[in-house]
Amino acid sequence: MRPVLDIVALRSLIAVADYGGFHRAAGELALSQSAVSQHVRRLEKSFGLPVVERDGRKTRFTAHGAQLLEEARLIVGAHDGAVRRLLGEEGAAAATVVIGATEHGADQILPVLTEAVRQVRPDAEVRVRIDRSARLTEAVERGELDLAVYVTEATATVGTAVGDLPLRWYAAPGWKPPAAGPLPLVAVNAPCVIRRRALTELAARGTPATVVAEAGYLAGVLDAARAGLGAALLAVPGGQRPDGLTPRRDLPAVPPVRLGALTRRGSTPSLTGAAVEAVRALLASCETDRAA
Repeated sequence: MRPVLDIVALRSLIAVADYGGFHRAAGELALSQSAVSQHVRRLEKSFGLPVVERDGRKTRFTAHGAQLLEEARLIVGAHDGAVRRLLGEEGAAAATVVIGATEHGADQILPVLTEAVRQVRPDAEVRVRIDRSARLTEAVERGELDLAVYVTEATATVGTAVGDLPLRWYAAPGWKPPAAGPLPLVAVNAPCVIRRRALTELAARGTPATVVAEAGYLAGVLDAARAGLGAALLAVPGGQRPDGLTPRRDLPAVPPVRLGALTRRGSTPSLTGAAVEAVRALLASCETDRAA
C-alpha cells in the first residue's frame, strides 16, 4: 500500500527546516521535542528512508528529506489554502498572519515586520517563515504566506520596492587572506544573489576568488567564516557585527541588494502598507548610519 502522509507530521518537518532544528521547531509548534522527533520518524517509516541526519550538533536533511520537504510545503500549502477558502478569507485572516523573510538581514527585519503586523492586527497570531527569496514568493502566490520580504534579483516576481540592503565583508578575528592564490570565500549554495554579487565585484576589480566552503543556509556560512575558512559577504542592516566576526574594510565595497515585498492576493491593504513602511524605515536608518 502507498503511504498516507500525516499533515501534522508534515508541519513538524517544515518547522524543523524553517527554525533550524527539533528544539526550536518544538517551541514554535508548542509541542515537546520528542513529539516532533516522533513525527519525523513516522515519515521516515512511511517511506523506509532517512529524512534527517546529525551533522555534529546540528541536523541536516538527506537528499530524500529535502525532496520530501519540498512536497510537504506544497501539501500543507494546498491544505491551508483549502481551509481558507472554506472558512472565507476574512475568517482565516483573523486567526493567523504568516510572514516570510529572506535569511539575509532577517534578525533585524523580522522584529520590525512582526511589530508592524501586530500594530495593525493585534488579534492575530503572527507566524514566521525564513527561506530563500524564490521559495518565499512562490509561497505567497500559493497562498501559504500573507506577506514576504525578499531579494528582488533572486526572483522574476514583481512586488513592491522596499529599499536597499547593505552588504559588507566579514571574517574571523585575525584571519588574513593568503599571500598568493585566489581569495577564499564562504557563501550560500548557488543560486544566491549575494554569492554572485561577491564573485562579480571581486572579478571586476581584478581580485581572483573562489568559494572554499558553502552551505544551504546562512547559519552554515557564519559557522564557516567563524572557523576561519574565508571571508563572507553578508547583509547586516544597521552595521551590527555578527557574533564572532569582524568587518573587513580591506576588501572591495559591494553595492547593496534591493528588497521587495509581495503580499497574498486579498490581503488587507493596511497590513501591507504598515509592513512595507516598517522595513523601509529600518533600511533608511541603516543608510543614515552608514553615511554618518
